Amino acid sequence: MGVQGFTSYVEENQQFFNDLKLRNTKIIIDGSSLYFRLYFTSGLDQQHGGDYDSFADLVQQFFEALSACNISPFVVLDGGIDSSDKKFATLKERMQKRIRDANALSRGCNGSVLPLITKQVFKQVLSRLKVPYVQCMSEADLEIACLANQWDCPVLTMDSDFCIFDLKKGYCPLVDFQWNNVSRYTGTAEKYIPARCFSIDKLCSHFGNMSKELVPLFAVIIGNDYINLQAMETFFSQVRFPVGSHPLSSRTHIRIDGLLNWLSQFAGPEEAIEMVVKYISDSQKDEVQQLLSSSMKEYKLSDSNLADYFTDGAPVSNVPKVIGFLPPWMLTALGKGQLASFVIDVLVLERALMHIQVEDFRLPSSNMCSLPIRQVIYGLLLNGKINLLPKEITDDWHKVSKHRCNIFKVEEFDRYNLDLKRTVIQAILPSSPEQCLLQKIPEVPLPVRLQIFLETLGVKRSIVHSVPHHLSLPVCVTCYWLTHSNPKPTLQYLQALVLGMVYGELCRLAKNGDSAASCPEVKAVQEQLCRLRVWRNDRQGLNVGAAHLYSQWQASLQITNILNRLLCCPLPEPDCSWYGIAIVRRPVAIENLLTELHASSEWMKRRFVLQRT
Repeated sequence: MGVQGFTSYVEENQQFFNDLKLRNTKIIIDGSSLYFRLYFTSGLDQQHGGDYDSFADLVQQFFEALSACNISPFVVLDGGIDSSDKKFATLKERMQKRIRDANALSRGCNGSVLPLITKQVFKQVLSRLKVPYVQCMSEADLEIACLANQWDCPVLTMDSDFCIFDLKKGYCPLVDFQWNNVSRYTGTAEKYIPARCFSIDKLCSHFGNMSKELVPLFAVIIGNDYINLQAMETFFSQVRFPVGSHPLSSRTHIRIDGLLNWLSQFAGPEEAIEMVVKYISDSQKDEVQQLLSSSMKEYKLSDSNLADYFTDGAPVSNVPKVIGFLPPWMLTALGKGQLASFVIDVLVLERALMHIQVEDFRLPSSNMCSLPIRQVIYGLLLNGKINLLPKEITDDWHKVSKHRCNIFKVEEFDRYNLDLKRTVIQAILPSSPEQCLLQKIPEVPLPVRLQIFLETLGVKRSIVHSVPHHLSLPVCVTCYWLTHSNPKPTLQYLQALVLGMVYGELCRLAKNGDSAASCPEVKAVQEQLCRLRVWRNDRQGLNVGAAHLYSQWQASLQITNILNRLLCCPLPEPDCSWYGIAIVRRPVAIENLLTELHASSEWMKRRFVLQRT
């Protein structure tokens, strides 16, 4: 949720924290905070499509550090958008900011944009390392807090809401979690991670032993991602706050400190709310009083819905009504993060928020390239939804149109030039929709599911059989990209893309200890490709035309992975950490390397086809 300005406020107040030497404990990790923090604080590429292999290594090193200190991590990921739409205005504001940041990066200026497939790479590394994780059906904050209290362990995150929850073991800010500085107790083999832990008890003690029940009211009054009452400005303009005991760096911090001091005079939230509404106009008193009381419940903790999931493998509970009608295989896949949160948004809200990438902002969004694939996904999901929901709900849908497909629409939010725009997208049903009902997909024969997949991408079955099985999906995506990208890629850009895939494959083989990787000729090719790679400390000026083409490829890869999962994987899911490696686009260098590759080992020729025309 996020309380405005509170993270920086508490960071300026060291007295709210305890120093920890973290070891021998469970820890609940806010997965979204972690992958954002790891990516943005490590100097990884944001302009050229992402350093996914380097990011995967970083994630592995993080969890190896936890393991060395006998810390058992449980990762909780956000799911779909809150179905109440209370946060939707905030989400649109964040999307607009990402558009500005991506545009700035495309022009060589500063900005922060998470590369498109980062979350997927993060989940794949967790699976490979066997780190337990779950994808919630909505925002994860409350689930994380409830689980941490039930298991009596700390939370690791960067979200200021965890200063508001009454956590027994507190929350450790990622900024102070020194995982890359594992230490050892003198004279022992026992290791620990230095960390700091926020304590709500220390916060309340600092403000005259204020009741902890008043802290959620503080969050609602000051404003969070869900609540930002204009009426509160009237309150702030009229009330006189006590003066704080120490200097503060900003107007926001002064307001936070003053409000906490002011609230500390009350015994509980009921008394405080009565005083707050005295400063509100008569016409708004009842509405504001009710909203303040109901909003505080967002921070009320109970038993976790996730404990049974982690301990016994029970299905994720506490799901939106529409999700509750899904077949068991889909509920399991959503909880395990195998189906993306994109699917939840389409099913629950019939809405999709598109990812913003670094691209040419004079051209249509790179997401337009993958639109035909998304339309089929929308058709599969919404046709399945109408067949799963009770008849009394779906009768209203059938009254809308005699043509069932016409009622299957999804509202998409994507960039148009430099603005956020809403577009209504018509869903498309596959040629045999009766075979693709959600409850029946696992029973559909593999050749049929593969045919639906290939028809959606417009790829011939012979393409799948002409490449190694584990590369078949990215090769299909490349074939699709060649016919759907705008503008069309030239041979040079296709060659650069394929060379990046070749380099990723060689790196994968070397990392896995494959004997083929030790072949002198193969090692020579890998070294040559390595010299062409765009490294983090050797960034060249961005070729915005190339960026736009490869952003379309990544958008197609991401959405094709979702389609593949929805069809129960007719093709193997690729290891995405090897498919974002940027190769320098120098025609002469690429041409010379291709000549050497054609003269190179038979091993290379058997695995990769580089056609030159």
